[in-house]
Amino acid sequence: MAKVVVVGAGFAGHYAALILADALKGKGNHEITVISRVPKFTYIPSLVWVGVGQMKSEDVQFDLKPVYDKVGINFVHGAVTEVHPDDQYVVVEKPDGGTQQVNYDYIIMATGPYLNFEGTPGLGPDKGFTHSICTPPHATKAAAAYLELVSRMEKGEKVKIVIGTGHGAATRQGAAFEYISNVHNDLVDRGLRDRAEILWLSNEPALGDFGIDGLEMKYGGEIFTSEDMVQFLFEKYGIKWQIRSHVKQVDEKKIYTIDLDGNENEIEYDFAMLIPQFKAQPIKWIDKDGNDITDKMCNPAGFVKVDAVYGKKWDELDGPDWPRTYQNPTYKNVFAAGIAFAPPGPLSKPQQAPDGSPIAPAPPRTGYTAELSGKAAALNIVDMIEGREPSHTASMAETPGLCVASLKHHLLTGEAVTIAIYPVARNRAAYPEYGRDLDNCVAEIGLAGAWFKWFLHHAFLYKLQAKPGWKMIP
Repeated sequence: MAKVVVVGAGFAGHYAALILADALKGKGNHEITVISRVPKFTYIPSLVWVGVGQMKSEDVQFDLKPVYDKVGINFVHGAVTEVHPDDQYVVVEKPDGGTQQVNYDYIIMATGPYLNFEGTPGLGPDKGFTHSICTPPHATKAAAAYLELVSRMEKGEKVKIVIGTGHGAATRQGAAFEYISNVHNDLVDRGLRDRAEILWLSNEPALGDFGIDGLEMKYGGEIFTSEDMVQFLFEKYGIKWQIRSHVKQVDEKKIYTIDLDGNENEIEYDFAMLIPQFKAQPIKWIDKDGNDITDKMCNPAGFVKVDAVYGKKWDELDGPDWPRTYQNPTYKNVFAAGIAFAPPGPLSKPQQAPDGSPIAPAPPRTGYTAELSGKAAALNIVDMIEGREPSHTASMAETPGLCVASLKHHLLTGEAVTIAIYPVARNRAAYPEYGRDLDNCVAEIGLAGAWFKWFLHHAFLYKLQAKPGWKMIP
C-alpha cells in the first residue's frame, strides 16, 4: 500500500488528487490524503466578476470534503508547516491550534501562493489601503468598495481608479487586466464612465507582456503582438497606463512608484486594486538530523525545486531548461506543481530600477498550466507506485497555454479575449525565430469569448466536483 499526500487543493493539487484517485482505483489499498488550509475549492478565474459585484463568492466555490468522500480521498483541514523528507511525514497546524503528523510515501506540493502584501508597505485589504481579487473574501471586499465608489459617482463625484500590480516582482497581470476591463465596461453600462479616470499600473516591460514575454500572432500575413492588442483596447476604453514600475509604498491617498529609469511618481487614487507579489507558503524542510534544509529544497522565494535547470541567466534560458516531470532531484518521491514549483527563471526579462527595486514580472503558473503540472506529477507517482520510471511530462516549453480574459460579463453584450499560445515558455531550440509556433498563437476579441468564459466557469466547477462524466472535460 502506498500513501500519497497532496499539499494544497487549488487547480494543481485538487486535480492531481482526482487523477490519483481515478488512476489507482482498484489497483491496491492505496491511501490518498489532501491537506488544505482552506476547506473549499475556488475557481479563481471567476473572482474578477466577484470583484465588481456581478457574482457572489459562493458561486465560485464548493466544499472539498464531500467530493473527497465520494472518490475515496482523505481530507485534512490545516496548514503544513514542516516537511521531513527523510522520515517522510509532514506537520499540520490545525485550525483549532493543534498539530497533526501525516505520513507519506509520495508527496505533491501544490500549496499555491503566499500573498506577500507586506512586501509593499500599505498594500492590501487587511492591513493596507488597496484591494485584491486573489481570494473570495478579498474579491467580496473589493466589490463592496467598488460599489461604494459607484454610489459616490452617481452623486456626481469624479474619481480616480488604479488597477494593476502592487510590486515589481508581481505576477497575474492577466487577472488585473480582466478586472480593469470589467470595471471600465461596468461603468459604461451605468453611464458613469465619464466620471472616472482609470489608470493601468504595471511592472510589465511592455503593455500586454503579462509576465510571459508577450505574444506574437499572425493575421493576413502580418505579425501582430499582444502589445498592439492591449494598446488598442486601452485607447478605445480611454484607460491611461504606467508600466515598467515598482510600487514602493501606498498610503490612504497616494501610490508611490519608481520606474526603470529612476523616475519617481506619486499617484492619487480613490480606489485601487493591486496584485501583490507571490511568495511560497512558509514551510520548513527538515532533514533526519533536525537541520533546516529549506534553502536546499527551495529557491529564495520558497518554491520547491524540481527537474529544471537552475542558475542560468535570463538570456541563456531556453525550452529544455524548464521542468518536465516536476520531480525533485534530491528526494525522488517529492513532486511540486502549480505555483509551488520553482521555475528556472522568469519569462519576461528581469530588470531593476536604479535604486535596486526589482521590476521583473514573475512567470504565471496558474490555471491550465497548474492543472497540467498537477496531472503530470500525479501520473508520475502512479508510474513509481507501479514500478516504472516517471514518464509523464508537462513542460511549459512544450505545452499550450489557454486563457479567456473577460472584458465584460454579459451573455448578450459581453466581450472576452480568447488567447492561445504555444508553447507558454519560449522554446528557441524548437522554434528558433520566435520561440513559439505562431501558427498556434492567436488572440481573438468578441462575444464568443464571453460565452466561452461563461462555459468554462460552469464546466470546470462541474468537472472538479467529480460529477458524472467529469473525465470527459479536458
